[in-house]
Amino acid sequence: MKFIIPLSAPEASDANCVGPKAANLAALGRAGLPIPDGFCLSADAYRMQIAALGLEQAARGVFSSDGPQARRYALDIKLAFADKPITPAVVEPLLGSWRALVEKTSCLTVVRSSALVEDRFGSSFAGQFETFLGLQNEPDFLTAVRACWAALWSTRALRYMATHDLDPADTAMALLVQPLVSARAAGGGLSRTAEGSMLINATWGLGSAIAQGEVTPDRYVLSREGAIQEVTAGPKYHAVTCEHRPSPIVPRRRAAMQRCLNDEQVLELGRLLTLAEQLSGMPVEIEWALDDSGFKLLQSRPLHLQAEPLAEIDDIWLRQPKLRGQPAGAGWGSGRAYVVNCECELSRVAPGGVLVTKMAGPALSQILPTVAAVVAELGGSTSHLASLARERGIPMVLGVPDATGRIPDGALVAVDGVSGIVRWMKSDRYAVGFHNGKIIQTETT
Repeated sequence: MKFIIPLSAPEASDANCVGPKAANLAALGRAGLPIPDGFCLSADAYRMQIAALGLEQAARGVFSSDGPQARRYALDIKLAFADKPITPAVVEPLLGSWRALVEKTSCLTVVRSSALVEDRFGSSFAGQFETFLGLQNEPDFLTAVRACWAALWSTRALRYMATHDLDPADTAMALLVQPLVSARAAGGGLSRTAEGSMLINATWGLGSAIAQGEVTPDRYVLSREGAIQEVTAGPKYHAVTCEHRPSPIVPRRRAAMQRCLNDEQVLELGRLLTLAEQLSGMPVEIEWALDDSGFKLLQSRPLHLQAEPLAEIDDIWLRQPKLRGQPAGAGWGSGRAYVVNCECELSRVAPGGVLVTKMAGPALSQILPTVAAVVAELGGSTSHLASLARERGIPMVLGVPDATGRIPDGALVAVDGVSGIVRWMKSDRYAVGFHNGKIIQTETT
């Protein structure tokens, strides 16, 4: 078994060994695109740890048992990863490689999941596993490794796997270990939107603020030929930064509204997006960071796009109040609004309802199978929840100012996940549906 695989090694192209996330990143690097240095901890290392801890039976029991026993098996696995040391056959080469990386780069390090089941078309697992940033000592590093392994058995990941007919016992968790990019700005990009353009999101500091839906990022739209079509600076009042490098801009109102990228940088990112798509042979979604040396690509995964019919908006809807935001790029839907300000309120969102909330983080993935659409005050088109919504064809509009204050709880809401427009009825006079590409309305009694 080979546990340590440099990203520059030929073996790093084997997704069955290092996971699609690491394999896709290695492919970008071999093609000459800028990526951070680093190495992979292979899926064999995870399997070795499972065997060393005697967890094979528990792993098989999670999806083959019912109720409390299945939960007990999953808990036993997570506790074993957290409490038991890593087997010497794995930890010795792992620490040797980590020390060499720290000595070579003089940087803090990052540990990221690269499960064999994630970053595949139709099952991105966006935000369902773990990433640890800014690790500076061996105990923290080893804790992050064990936590990433254990994340394969988290409740959130198990729910996602169950909806995709995947058994965690049949897969494994590889890891990416890299230096932390001291990002001035970071974000994501879509090489193709539902409207046929390219899209870039950006925020100050690290990109986790976008991924977790914590800010409304800048939005840059480019044509397929690479020309800038639209620039919208988002209200980025919050920035995630490494404690060793303060944010380049204090997120105050005036500073937070400044663009993160100039036109030249937007065009350069558009070029990298195009190259990543050409290398993959299909539309892709990327994550990127900008430090003093330039852009670094952190991730590239297949982009799930669904062809959706355009809704024919009639005069009744056009007379209703509307708000604009950043579309996730999937479909059109309607239903009763459920304005939710806390996760504890999610249980009252009825099937077929429209969730209206402040922040749309990956934790809300559990509700996506039941709702007709999602509207959030924060977030952007490249957030993790937007990726999950595209997979399911769930209309979603993010970065909608004061959505929870302006959209009445219980109002009939229409969400256009392609144009980024949210409308709601002023009264309950009309019932609305969607049939054969048209909005159908009937007057209620």
